Amino acid sequence: MRNYDVIIIGAGSVGIPTALALGDAGAKVLVIDAKPSPGQGENKHAIGGIRATHSTRGKILCGLRSLEIFSTWQTLYGDDIEWLQGGYLFPVYREIEETALKSILPIQKKHGLEIEFVGPDAVAAQMPGIVTRGLKGGTFSPKDGSASPLLAINAFYRQALARGAVFRFKEKIQKILTNGGRVTGVVTDRGDYTAPVVVDAAGAYSQPLGQTAGIDIPVIPDSHEGAITEPVQPFFKCMVVDLRPGTGPQNYYFYQNRHGQVVFCITPDPPIIGTDHRETSIFLPQVCKRMVSLVPRLQNVRVRRVWRGLYPMSPDGAPLVGWNSSVEGFFHVTGMCGQGYMLGPGIGEVAARAITGTGRADDDVILKEFSLERQFGGGEEALK
Repeated sequence: MRNYDVIIIGAGSVGIPTALALGDAGAKVLVIDAKPSPGQGENKHAIGGIRATHSTRGKILCGLRSLEIFSTWQTLYGDDIEWLQGGYLFPVYREIEETALKSILPIQKKHGLEIEFVGPDAVAAQMPGIVTRGLKGGTFSPKDGSASPLLAINAFYRQALARGAVFRFKEKIQKILTNGGRVTGVVTDRGDYTAPVVVDAAGAYSQPLGQTAGIDIPVIPDSHEGAITEPVQPFFKCMVVDLRPGTGPQNYYFYQNRHGQVVFCITPDPPIIGTDHRETSIFLPQVCKRMVSLVPRLQNVRVRRVWRGLYPMSPDGAPLVGWNSSVEGFFHVTGMCGQGYMLGPGIGEVAARAITGTGRADDDVILKEFSLERQFGGGEEALK
């Protein structure tokens, strides 16, 4: 079959949930990906954190919906995706982080996020062994959590298949077809497919994809490294985010999964621009020193594996979601800035409603916030 209602480019953290939501709406969907199976792009490099703890209404709403989907998945569909409701903890040692986190509490609570600034004892209860000297407290959002990216993406994939979505793997997009300023389909290395709507879920590769249609999508990939340890006796559940900058990298974050493994990542500074997936010798000395200085009991835990993934960065650190103003029928769900896994299910539903013309009131707020036509300002630095 070569004719579809919607063609999605990218079978990853956002593309597959979008296909699932479109399938629920009765659309005939084709998903094309150059990789051999679901989630083999940047999804498999995600460390698994899922939060609604953001500072803008659109992200909070999408995050809350994603949390609902992840947390109820096993009950609804039977798949164990290793959901763990451990919350997100932002410990504070400096006045600058305390002021920043307290300043966004009103908007977070206004839009339904359960979060509080708690004292040092409460922080230490969530993260046993954390250094308490100089600890002022921190914010804690108990409904946030984590799940396995591999198990989740395959669970979403099976449900998308059950709703009639067609997937073509190991197939490379060569060009987006247009006629008279609107999308008509795509050309791959295996042939042509037609559809009145093409969805850009290409993430770090959205910019070269757009160039095939003569448009510039402002997404630049940068590299982030992550790692996982051997399993040890579980002693904490929350994702710990240390916002204090270090020498070179910015913040870092870590949690313990259901197997007892500690999974962690760091935000490099300056950004490492490009699509190089090779691990470096710099990452572990940087991040491990900082983690052990925060939680000394981690010092003897052995690291099993490291990897490097790509963040598709927009100019202001927020997603790009909505119709392209230059090419009719071209819809974007890209520029997730490393948050595609946690926001993907919520954004996928918003995208499906926009494409099928069944939008809700909150969708307008989200689409305006994530519009490609917005004025790009500062990013969400306090929570990145």
